[in-house]
Amino acid sequence: MLSSSARLLQLLGLLQQRQLWSAYDLADRLGITERTVRRDVERLRLLGYPVYAAPGSGGGYRLGAGAELPPLLLDDDEAVAVAVGLRAAGLGAIEGLGEASARALGKLEQVLPARLVHLVTTLQAATVPLAAAAATVDTELLIGLAAACRDSVRLRFDYRPRDGEPAYRRVEPHRLVNAGNRWYLVARDEDRDDWRTFRVDRIVSSLTRGGGFVAVDPPDAAALVAAGTTIAPYRYQARLRLHVSLAEAAALIPPTAGVLSSEGPVSTLLDIGSNSLDAMAMHIGLLDCRVDVLAPPELRAHLALVAERISQAARP
Repeated sequence: MLSSSARLLQLLGLLQQRQLWSAYDLADRLGITERTVRRDVERLRLLGYPVYAAPGSGGGYRLGAGAELPPLLLDDDEAVAVAVGLRAAGLGAIEGLGEASARALGKLEQVLPARLVHLVTTLQAATVPLAAAAATVDTELLIGLAAACRDSVRLRFDYRPRDGEPAYRRVEPHRLVNAGNRWYLVARDEDRDDWRTFRVDRIVSSLTRGGGFVAVDPPDAAALVAAGTTIAPYRYQARLRLHVSLAEAAALIPPTAGVLSSEGPVSTLLDIGSNSLDAMAMHIGLLDCRVDVLAPPELRAHLALVAERISQAARP
């Protein structure tokens, strides 16, 4: 039989795993009576944990949010996942997050069992980060954008486009999208009456919150960012048919290189952009599958020229 203190920790861990537990289920998992469950729940409340009870057949106990962050009870896999995530966050593009991640990781490693510390340090020793030059994003700005998306409130800010002076923008925020080392805000631009993507590191003034709104036909945020970063900015835009399934195509094409959409069981459409037809031709030549060029016509003509060059180079 577990001691009462150990049982309280186990009860707290169960409440953190699932949103709602019946007294019967908790008693069954802990090997105690429902009456003891009720007493232990009351003890957790006296210790400051907000445990709420809902009556009825569909009711039960749930752990609410309190005024302070309570201790978290993690199993082995969860602890390793958090440690690895904190290490990765320290290398990210969010300003100030690296120091906070290091502090949190230091606290976690102090209480990790030796067997788990060994796993985490082994992974760290074998991993080399691929550093990339990227503009950092202010943590407070990112949190403000996320809150505006959650609360559906209008935002006002000065935005610096790729080429030009900052301009005042009025938007209805929808979602934040993380694309590697960059963050994007997907929002409806009120002055242009269209859905747009905004690089968060190009927002150059503090946010001003406006009134609430109801989003009308919001887009797929990730797809909009993918199209805006891999297709729209380029001089040439092409649509290809890959004679493989969507899953096989996804293994060939990273999300930062183009936008994939399924056309059938063994047919996938790929939309890509480039400032060079030669670069497009090289990209197509490296694809390990049959490819049809649907558009533009000048890409098909250029592929014929490239094929002739390669044919000549292959002659003895």
